[in-house]
Order: sequence, then C-alpha cells, then structure tokens
Amino acid sequence: DNLSDTLKKLKITAVDKTEDSLEGCLDCLLQALTQNNIETSEKIQASGILQLFASLLTPQSSCTAKVANIIAEVAKNEFMRTPCVDAGLISPLVQLLNSKDQEVLLQTGRALGNVCYDSHEGRSAVDQAGGAQIVIDRLRSLCSRTDPANEKLLTVFCGMLMNYSNENDSLQSQLINMGVIPTLVTLLGVHCHNAALTEMCLVAFGNLAELESSKEQFASTNIAEELVKLFKKQVEHDKREMIFEVLAPLAENDAIKLQLVEAGLVECLLEIVQEKVDSDKEDDVAELKTASDLMVLLLLGDESMQKLFEGGKGNVFQRVLSWIPSNNHQLQLAGALAIANFARNDGNCIHMVDSGIVENLMALLDRHVEDGNVTVQHAALSALRNLAIPVVNKAKMLSAGVTETVLKFLKSEMPPVQFKLLGTLRMLIDAQAEAAEQLGKNVKLVERLVEWCEAKDHAGVMGESNRLLSALIRHSKSKDVIKAIVQSGGIKHLVTMATSEHVIMQNEALVALALIAALELGTAEKDLESAKLVQILHRLLADERSAPEIKYNSMVLTCALIGSESLYKEVQDLAFLDVVSKLRSHENKSVAQQASLTEQRLAVES
Repeated sequence: DNLSDTLKKLKITAVDKTEDSLEGCLDCLLQALTQNNIETSEKIQASGILQLFASLLTPQSSCTAKVANIIAEVAKNEFMRTPCVDAGLISPLVQLLNSKDQEVLLQTGRALGNVCYDSHEGRSAVDQAGGAQIVIDRLRSLCSRTDPANEKLLTVFCGMLMNYSNENDSLQSQLINMGVIPTLVTLLGVHCHNAALTEMCLVAFGNLAELESSKEQFASTNIAEELVKLFKKQVEHDKREMIFEVLAPLAENDAIKLQLVEAGLVECLLEIVQEKVDSDKEDDVAELKTASDLMVLLLLGDESMQKLFEGGKGNVFQRVLSWIPSNNHQLQLAGALAIANFARNDGNCIHMVDSGIVENLMALLDRHVEDGNVTVQHAALSALRNLAIPVVNKAKMLSAGVTETVLKFLKSEMPPVQFKLLGTLRMLIDAQAEAAEQLGKNVKLVERLVEWCEAKDHAGVMGESNRLLSALIRHSKSKDVIKAIVQSGGIKHLVTMATSEHVIMQNEALVALALIAALELGTAEKDLESAKLVQILHRLLADERSAPEIKYNSMVLTCALIGSESLYKEVQDLAFLDVVSKLRSHENKSVAQQASLTEQRLAVES
C-alpha cells in the first residue's frame, strides 16, 4: 500500500518537481527495490511512472543520481530493460555521462550497463545515442586518478562497455575502432593493484581478443608486458585462469607471441609446469595443461620459436626436451608438439637429429604402442616427419631404426595416426633407394596401404596412402616392389591417382606408372587394362586444362605401353596420333618435343 501511495505521490511531484517531497518518494522506491526488486519493478512498470523519469534526469536536479540508481535497480530484471528504452530514458542517461558529479556518473554508468545486459533494444538505444564513445573518452580522462571512488567509477564504466558489446561482433568492432584497446591496456597498467578493475579489464580483453581485427591493435600496445607482470603476482588458480583466457587468443598473433616471449611469459609457464607436474588435484592438472598448451602455441611463431631455440642451447629448448621422457601424458604430448614446432627449418632439424632427439621420440612412441595415447602418437609422429625433411637427416634416421618404430603403428585404426605414419615414411624414403625397396617388399605394409587407398571417409589418409605407394616405386625403381604392389591390388589406385585434382599427385602417379610399364609391363598389364589407363591418358592429353608436366608424362607413359599388345591396341583404337600431333605446337618446349617423339613412336609401331 505504501508503495502504491508513493507511486501516486511521485506522479504529482514529478510534474511539479518539488525536490523535497520528490526525494522522499525516490528514497521510498529505492528501499522497496532493496526489499523486493522484482515485485517493486512490476508495480513501477504498471504505474507508468517510467515515462516521467526521463524529465527528472537533468544535470541541474539534485535527485538525478537517485533516479539513475532506480533505473539501474529495475534494469537488473530482464523484463524491465525494453520498457526503460521505450520510456525514452537512454538519451537523457547518455547526456548525463558528461556530468562532473561523481555519484551521477556512477549511477548513470550502472543504469546504462544494466539496460544493455543481454538486451538488443538496450544496446541499440545506447549505440544510437552515442554512449560508447563518451564512456571511452571518460575512461581516458579519468584513467590516471587512483582514489577509491574514481576506481569504482572506472570499474562501472568498463562493465558498462562489456555489457554493451558482449558477444556482439559489430559492437565490439565499433569499440575497437573507437580505440578502446589502448585505453584499457593503460587502465590495467595504472590500476593493477585494484582487483575489481583488473578483473573487469581482463574480461573485456578476453571478449575483444576473439576478434581478428583486435590483434593488430593489441600488438601496438604493451599488453604483453602488462599481462606477464600481472601474471607473476597471481597465486590463486582462478586469477591465473582469467589471464590465461586472454593470453590464449592473443598468442595466436605472431607479433604478440614474440612480445610475450620477450616479456618473460615462457619462464612463468615453465615454473607452473615444474610446480604442478606431480599433482593430481583437478585445478593443478588443468593449469599444467593450459601452461604447456600455451607454450606450444608460442612456438608456432617463426620468430618466437627461433628466439627460444637459441641454436639448440637455449634453456627453454632443453626444458621442453625433458618433458618427453616424463610420465605425464600431457607433458609428453606438449614436448612432442614443441619438437615438431622447433623442427620447422632445416638448420634446427639437423641440429636436433645430431643431438639425439630421434631416439627420445622413438622411446616415447614405444611406450604408446599398446593401447597408447593417440594424441601423443600423433604428436611424436609429426615431430619425426618434420625432422625427416632435410636430406642429410634421412639416412641418419633410417639407420637409427625409425621405420621399424613407425611400422609398429600400422595396426592403428585412428586416421590422424595413420596420416602422420604415412607422411613420416614418405619423407624418410625420399631419394633413399634401399629403404624404399625394403619397405616396398614389406607385404603387410603394402596391403595396408592398398586398404587405406579406399578410406573414402578420410581424404588425407587416402591421399597419403596413394602418394606412399607411388613413392615406393619411384624411389626404389625395383621390380620386386612393383610385383608386391601388383599382387596386393595397388595398380588401380595409382591409375585413379593420375586423375587427382592435385597436379603434384597426378604427376607422382604418372611417373610411377611409367616405371611399372618400363620394368614390369607383363605383370601389370591386366590391372592397367581393367583400370582403364589408356582412356584416362587420352583424356589427360586431350584436356586443355592439363598442366604441361601432366601432358609430358602422359606421353612418356603412352610410349612405354607400346610393349603390350592389348594396351597398344587400345591406344590405336582411341586415335592417340590425332591428339599427340596437335601437341607438337604446344607453347611448352618439352611438351612439343615429347609430342614429336611420341608421334614418331606411334607412327613406326602402326
């Protein structure tokens, strides 16, 4: 009843603007809202008083702060936010952001922040009234003052901007364009002793850092330095977790990666790993994972990675190496991924192979053969594959027994592991005739490759299997290898590979097929026929879109097929001469010359 009386009285005094009785009514409303916010808000909405509040929000009135406070309180309820917008309260509230009165600013910031919370209408109204820019300007002008009242105001303003832009890409972009990022970074630096304000800045950074457009702006501030400084002070898991949530998206940017490394983040991460490695408490396990994952992420940048490698003598590199023999799966995984990231240029790879890392990785894989951890298998194979890229490393890795270790995973049913296993073997046998021959005679391997060539659900595994089949022939040039592949039914896959959308794969297939035709045509003849090789070659030569090297190798292969009566008959029936003679005037010299040679060969045979 009291409340109803107050609302009636307020309607009259709001029009008369008699400040004393007005103030009494507003106090009564605030008290009612404290006791039962939902019910009081419903009555305020039903009374139609909201519309009158707009006229009370004037800089001159002594009641303004209380009116803004009431709006902030009622806007805690979702059902009141749109009515506040409809009552025309946003524009006068935004005007009050220019006030000099601390209490008015505080309550206005709260009111706008609450109206914007999860409300499209509230955000739109603040956007149209230009509220965001004024708040950012106020943050800039008030930034250097560290008295408690000012810090409370800054915290409210940061919260208002968060509610305004949360999960809304276009409003976040707007804030970024208004220069909110350097402002917040400065705030963090000046007020790092204030927990509430620091937390607000971190949440804001977390939201903004998800946007790609923010990364450049962040990179031009000293955010890395400020975050690392803050991180070093934290002891509580939750606080560190908050900083991690900002660091992870920021560290996707290469420039920021380097800044974080230079600011000393890596040392903090290594310390956490050392502290938490033997703990099985849930928080500690989570923190160990976050720290080691972030470490791996920092190594994805070329400059940051090279800085930490320090010619293979760096403390960080040595510490990461020590993770591989650890008993902790997360550290084994991070260690192997870190090695794979360090192994991104020949110099690093050569140094690492010479320093015995291959043996560590092989030992790690051996621990994961039976019911092993798939992510660790995948990471260790990735590292070996990268290390096998430089020519000088191949023979060393082969003699260390890498192929034998890798082949233990042939029985794996996990596509990511299969994919890396295939890539590692393909890298190892590149230009290594003896190793290629040895693997090519391994019937179990060849049969598994043929099976994986049909893995339609896993394009990567299918492509790598085809490429390894071709590589076994191209690098070994061995009749025994070709026979093993024919017997296992691999020919049809090589013929299909010649029609791949990737020129490099087409080429590899054609070169392997030409070797088959040159060395073991009799053995492969039937399979080449049933795979419709001749029709495919005709199509590749006739197609204007075929790359010059595809045309060239298709003609070399056509000439090699002349030795088979049945295949040569197909060549004649399809009138290859017509297609080939047109290629004599091809703009590519090699293609034109090969066309003349092929034409002569076909003419002689006919």
